[in-house]
Amino acid sequence: MRKKSYSFLEKYLNANAPVGFETTGQKIWMEYVKDYADEFITDTYGSVAAIINPNKKYKVVIEAHADEISWFVNYISPEGYIFVRRNGGSDHQIAPSMRVDVHGEKGIIKGVFGWPAIHVRTPGKEAAPSMKNIFVDVGATKAEEVAEMGIHVGTVITFEATTMRLGKKFITGRALDNRAGGFMIAEVARKIKENKDRLPFSLYVVNAVQEEVGLRGAEMISRRIKPNVAIVTDVTHDTTSPPYDRKEQGEQVCGKGPVLTYGPAVHNVLLNKIIKVAEQNKISFQRAAASRFTGTDTDAFAYSDIGLPSALISLPLKYMHTTVETAHEDDIEKVIDLIYHSVINIKENEEFSYF
Repeated sequence: MRKKSYSFLEKYLNANAPVGFETTGQKIWMEYVKDYADEFITDTYGSVAAIINPNKKYKVVIEAHADEISWFVNYISPEGYIFVRRNGGSDHQIAPSMRVDVHGEKGIIKGVFGWPAIHVRTPGKEAAPSMKNIFVDVGATKAEEVAEMGIHVGTVITFEATTMRLGKKFITGRALDNRAGGFMIAEVARKIKENKDRLPFSLYVVNAVQEEVGLRGAEMISRRIKPNVAIVTDVTHDTTSPPYDRKEQGEQVCGKGPVLTYGPAVHNVLLNKIIKVAEQNKISFQRAAASRFTGTDTDAFAYSDIGLPSALISLPLKYMHTTVETAHEDDIEKVIDLIYHSVINIKENEEFSYF
């Protein structure tokens, strides 16, 4: 990975951009992509589209989501302890002893998820972490001190965690789900610009908000753009790390390339085209099956308006929804290559039809 690209990825991953508060991350993303796009559009809730070759009738979307899981302040005890509510799919089991950033009105306040010592827990009757017993300590001794810090019900909280290299080929950090996707579509825009590709359509490079709470950003911006085809990228589970059941969840492995999903929301004509592109360009890939839905923004695009040919290209990821989400650098590069080659192989006014 080139040095400038990794610097952007690191800065972008380390930013705080939880559901409903994505602006900081979006600004970093736009600052990087501006050199490779002709113009931007933004919507009411903060989704962004960088447009290459605007004002064409035929529109292609490549998309990722920008938001990350987090917590809301839900209750402040008289002693100054903060109890929380999820903002997205935050995992209460990993919370105890984690350091956090509390995004108060006066700036970030440092805190920790406290937990009672092993010495005082009764063997055999130990309480597991739950939404009822996890809490944040910001160093206050009463509720009034918490208020003086600019913290109130509704204040958002993120885990404190930064990006690092793991071994020679893995990248570990918070929010690879799915700011790794935002990075990859930005790199596709860069490759198109640097290779001077002439597209016969308008390409919308979309970084959407609020995926973690129901695909809401993609739902809104898909209605605004009204594209003709959409290629979505998100993360999927590496199922070889413990304790996945590969017979139930399939086998996807970090280091073996992008994962292409089959399912009702995935348009088979578009998917087959992507597979053909992968084979022609010798890009290794894996396959996965979804049942009723993919659980990604692919569903929002596929079922927007009258229906939209959509496909999903996923990045294998270890330890999703933790502070140590881990992806293989080769997979990141191959997802970028596959999206890039898929885009430049879309023909002018190409119809993706079963009939």
